Amino acid sequence: MEVGGARAPPPFWAGGPAPGQTYIPGGPGPAVGPLPFTRTLTPMVTGTSVLGAKFDGGVIIAADMMGSYGSLARFRGISRLLKVNDTTMLGASGDYADFQYLKQIIDQMVIDEELLGDGHSYSPKAIHSWLTRVMYNRRSKINPLWNTVVIGGYYNGESFLGYVDMLGVAYEAPTLATGYGAYLAQPLMREALEKKPSLTKEEARDLIERCMKILYYRDARSFNRYEVAIATEKGVEVEGPLTLEANWDIAHLISGFE
Repeated sequence: MEVGGARAPPPFWAGGPAPGQTYIPGGPGPAVGPLPFTRTLTPMVTGTSVLGAKFDGGVIIAADMMGSYGSLARFRGISRLLKVNDTTMLGASGDYADFQYLKQIIDQMVIDEELLGDGHSYSPKAIHSWLTRVMYNRRSKINPLWNTVVIGGYYNGESFLGYVDMLGVAYEAPTLATGYGAYLAQPLMREALEKKPSLTKEEARDLIERCMKILYYRDARSFNRYEVAIATEKGVEVEGPLTLEANWDIAHLISGFE
């Protein structure tokens, strides 16, 4: 259409989405109906190992604060530990968005439980059992939450340390490690418990810090800033950010891996 010899501009919404339709930029035009369902095939921002160990009178878990975008050290101050209540804590490796989703659900569960005012609260075993069902349910829908979770706590005079992965595989153990830590840190922690089956709080903390330092040296997705959560009869305490003191003086002697 021409007005006074000049061509009129096209309508503002020309080729754009119509009400109730889906529009794909660069596509063939407005599409009718919803987009197809998608699934998480590759996690985006991920966290590496979570370590956990029982000691005499409690449990300790630790995780670094790195969020990796592929091999890029994208976020260096994210928390992967969660204090659920005064008896329960957890740490997660894997997809950070899925961990945030789980955190929102658990936080709301705790609020709903407290509003009942019946004097009961979620125990570590209860959270572990619930997470097992959630993970297996999502796996069965071919839409898993891409996390491996370590649950720790101290309830009714007993220490608890449990593991749940994205498939719903779950178990309890005196020491636990996820991610790369399952290969590097777990053997060291098991060796320490073989020599002394009942650790003190200080010995367990020294062991965890030693393993975190080894992971910082060896795991390309780890970082030297980390958090520690400790559950005892006094409650759950999350400490951090803490920093590992590393020594790279001999790094130039390592060769043959270029």
